[in-house]
Amino acid sequence: MVQHLREEGPYAVGEALAAAGLRMRPCRVWAGDPLPENLAGVEALVVMGGPMAAYSDDGFPTRGAELELLRAALAAEVPVLGVCLGAQLLAVAAGGTARTGSGAQVGWGEVRTRAAAARDPLFTGTPERLRVLHWHADTMELPAGAVPLASCERYPAQAFRVGGAAWGLQFHLEADEAAVDAFVAAFPEEAATAPGLREAAPVELAALAPHRDRVFGRFAALVAARAERTATRTFFTRRPLPGRPASPPTARDTRRPSPAWD
Repeated sequence: MVQHLREEGPYAVGEALAAAGLRMRPCRVWAGDPLPENLAGVEALVVMGGPMAAYSDDGFPTRGAELELLRAALAAEVPVLGVCLGAQLLAVAAGGTARTGSGAQVGWGEVRTRAAAARDPLFTGTPERLRVLHWHADTMELPAGAVPLASCERYPAQAFRVGGAAWGLQFHLEADEAAVDAFVAAFPEEAATAPGLREAAPVELAALAPHRDRVFGRFAALVAARAERTATRTFFTRRPLPGRPASPPTARDTRRPSPAWD
């Protein structure tokens, strides 16, 4: 889990992963934690938000390395979840672009799920209208082949999927009351542009929570299933006897398991 800012932690995402029995390795780049050099032993990649720009290295020294990790995850079909800045980085890694928007979008606001959401492994069953927490000024153009899952009139790219196991969320679906408090404290000037944001949080989150927890629960279940398959393959991989070379893998050994929702 790549965390760009102390206040922009995993919140509900982390809770869902922990509930699925998964161990999350936080990479707090704001505190100097090094990014992993590769995805060996990694069953999923979660990239959180932050005030940096996905289209510029200025003030964002880990941008290039994060894009490389995302590209590697896409190539290997490692499950990915990108939130806000993480979603913009995912779009860039997949061949899209990120750019400045028409102004900050901060506060509680509605998004509409797209037709494809009804068939999406995470978003199926999510209502057509969903009120979520927005907190961004940049936006993105989705890459070719990306599946739009949610949009709003001002910023159409609100949720999308790339391939079979990578999701980007422009809005902060991970938010709980602790997240709202942290965001307001970290960005008071931006919070001031959305009067009543904090006061409305309990009611807004109560309505959002069932859908939030279902989406992240499904992502966690997908990752847990992948981790179990990886462990099973490792356990049954034949090891060479001392002094003898390993036998070449069979077609069954090299065939990638189908996604959990097939």
